[in-house]
Amino acid sequence: MQSKLTKIGSRIALIAAGSLLLSSCDRLLTPDFNTEISELRSGGYVLDKDHASLVFEINHLGFSTFIGSFDSFDAALDFDPENVGNSSLEVIVDMNSLDVNLPDFEEELKGSNWFDVAQFPQAIYRTTSFVEARDENTFVFAGDLTLHGETAPVNLVVDFNGGGRNVLTRSYTLGFEASASFLRSDFGVSRFTNFGVGDEINLDINVEFREPE
Repeated sequence: MQSKLTKIGSRIALIAAGSLLLSSCDRLLTPDFNTEISELRSGGYVLDKDHASLVFEINHLGFSTFIGSFDSFDAALDFDPENVGNSSLEVIVDMNSLDVNLPDFEEELKGSNWFDVAQFPQAIYRTTSFVEARDENTFVFAGDLTLHGETAPVNLVVDFNGGGRNVLTRSYTLGFEASASFLRSDFGVSRFTNFGVGDEINLDINVEFREPE
């Protein structure tokens, strides 16, 4: 019995030691990581393209949610931690980078019946004003989205993750998650909306911004 208790105690000790080690590693990787926005660095930031994703979702005939992404985009952030409402964001999306894991369908979506990428190779989003703070880490910005040659207002909900120096890149980094929704018909992309293909497009964005070198 004593031997079994000793083994159990040893395992518990190993688990505890492992947890402490992982926690220590986290602190080593980002020793100054902070979730208090007011404690972070202000100024201009550029997108870390290696740690950025732009995913879209649309209803498919009521059966499922069809998911795709844009694999190439750039963004610039002017960040004011003392007054988040003064911050601004610009995003430029390469429409040719549309990815739905179906090469033939990708080419169809890029064609003139849908996004007409040849004529409209970029989508651009710029924040225009601050709407509200939902809590200490969630903020809503108003902005203008230019897509398919049309411009319309789209709100962006931003969730702040934290910031600190990334020991791997040696860059001071901020992390955000964001979401937005809009009607594609507002931008002249309305094909099949009368046949059950969703009009509303939901965006899910995960990004890291770093200080420019």
